[in-house]
Amino acid sequence: MHVRLPRLVVAGLSGDSGKTTVSLSILTALLERGLTASVFKKGPDFIDSAWLGAVGKATCRNLDTYMVDPAKVLERFVSSAVGSDIAIVEGNRGLFDGKDLSGTHSTSELAKLLQAPILLVVNTTKMTRTVAAIVNGLVSFDPGVRIAGVILNRVAGERHKKILTESIEEFCRIPVLGALPRLGDDSSVIPGRHLGLVTPAEFSDGDSLHTKLAEIAAKYIDIDGIIELTSKADDMESQDDAKQSVSAGVARIGYFNDSVFTFYYPENLEALESSGAELVGVSSLDDTALPDIDALYIGGGFPETHAERLCSNKSMMVSVRDAVNLGLPVYAECGGLIYLSRSLTWHGKKFEMAGVFPVDLEMQAKPVGHGYARCRVDRENPFLEIGTLIKGHEFHYSGALSGIGEVDTCLSMQRGVGLGGNRDGLICKSTFACYTHIHADGVPSWSRSVVDAACRYRTDRNVVGTRQLGGSSG
Repeated sequence: MHVRLPRLVVAGLSGDSGKTTVSLSILTALLERGLTASVFKKGPDFIDSAWLGAVGKATCRNLDTYMVDPAKVLERFVSSAVGSDIAIVEGNRGLFDGKDLSGTHSTSELAKLLQAPILLVVNTTKMTRTVAAIVNGLVSFDPGVRIAGVILNRVAGERHKKILTESIEEFCRIPVLGALPRLGDDSSVIPGRHLGLVTPAEFSDGDSLHTKLAEIAAKYIDIDGIIELTSKADDMESQDDAKQSVSAGVARIGYFNDSVFTFYYPENLEALESSGAELVGVSSLDDTALPDIDALYIGGGFPETHAERLCSNKSMMVSVRDAVNLGLPVYAECGGLIYLSRSLTWHGKKFEMAGVFPVDLEMQAKPVGHGYARCRVDRENPFLEIGTLIKGHEFHYSGALSGIGEVDTCLSMQRGVGLGGNRDGLICKSTFACYTHIHADGVPSWSRSVVDAACRYRTDRNVVGTRQLGGSSG
C-alpha cells in the first residue's frame, strides 16, 4: 500500500551548524499551526532526540543504519510517520560524513533510503558568494541526494543575507528558505555541557524556550516554503504491521526513570513490553528502595552531574546491591554501569556508588570512548547468547582506575573502547553492565532474553517463598 508522507531531512555541513535549532524552530511553528509532526534523529544520539520529542510533542525515533538493518530502519520510519502531517528528520554531523570513506551510514545515505528532500543548514560566517560554490559542490558530490532548500545560519545582517541568497538562487537554482542571524550554535538556545546539550528532564525554562523558538521560526524561516517542500516527496510503500500477541505483564521490570537516567531508546522499552513486561518507573533520586520487580534496567545518563544526590540516597544503592545479591536480573548501560561501580571520581572528588562491581571509575577531560561499537558475546551471561554479534555505540568520559581485572566480562570488542583491553560487559550473578548502548531493533533477541530472565527470577522467588511458608507452617 502506498502512503503519502510529507517529509524532510535537516542536514548541515558539520556538527554545530545549527541543525537542532532549525529543527526545533520548524517543529514549534508546525505545532502552532495545528499540524502534527513525527520526529526522528539520524544516528544514535539520545539528547538531540529527547529535545526533538519534547518540542515536537511526539516520540522521537533514532534512525541508525549501523545499529539496525536499513530495511528495518525504513519500516520503522514509515510506520511511525503514518498519520502525522509532516515527518522531520534531523541529521548529524556533515551531510556526507559516515563511518568510512564511502560515507556509509551518513545522513545522505539515510535521506536516499527515505527518499526525502534535504533542507541544508549552512554556517555563513565570513563568507558571501563562496556559499554558492559550497552548495553546488554538495549537489554534484552525489546526484542521488536531493538538496531542495537552504537555511542560512549566522548571517551578519540584511546586506549579507541579500548577497548570500542571490548567490545561491542564481548559481544553484535552489531556494533559500530562511536566514538566521548570529544566535550562536545550538547550545546558545539550549544550554550545553561535556556530553552536548542538557536534557529536557534537567531544563526548567520550557516557556522561555518555546517563545524563543517560535520567534526564530516567525522572523527567520519560511515555514510555508518548507511545508510546500515536504509535500513534494514521493509516496512510500507501507506494510501492515503484524503485531505479535503477547501475554501482558508476565514479569515486572523496573527501570530508572528520572533526571539522571534518561538514555533509553523508545524501541527498547516497547520491545520489553511486547515481550510481556510490565514496566515500572523507579527514581534513583527520590525512591528509597526498589519496588516489587522481577528485573531492573538502568540506561545511560549523567550520574556524574548528580553524584551528590545519588550518594545521599544511600538506601536505594543498598536496595539495589542487596537485590543483586539475591539474584535480581539487572541490565545496565554506561551511566548504569557507573551507578553499579564501587566509586566514581570527578573533579578530584570521590563518590561511593552502589558497589555491585568492585570497579573504580574516573571522569576524564576528553571522551574515553566515542563512536560506533561492535562486539561479540564470548562468555556465559544472564541475557545474551554466546556468539551474538552486537553493533551499538558508546559515548563516555569515564574510564577504569582499578578493579577491571577482578571482574568477569563477556563481550569481546571488535570496534570501540568499552572497558578497555578489548573488553566490555561486566557480569556478576545475574547482573550485566556495559558501556555499549544497544538498540532493540538491532538485537531482536535482547528484550525476550531480559523478560525470560525476569520470569525465571520470579519463579525462583515464588518457589523459595512457598518453601519458606511450608516450613513455617510445619
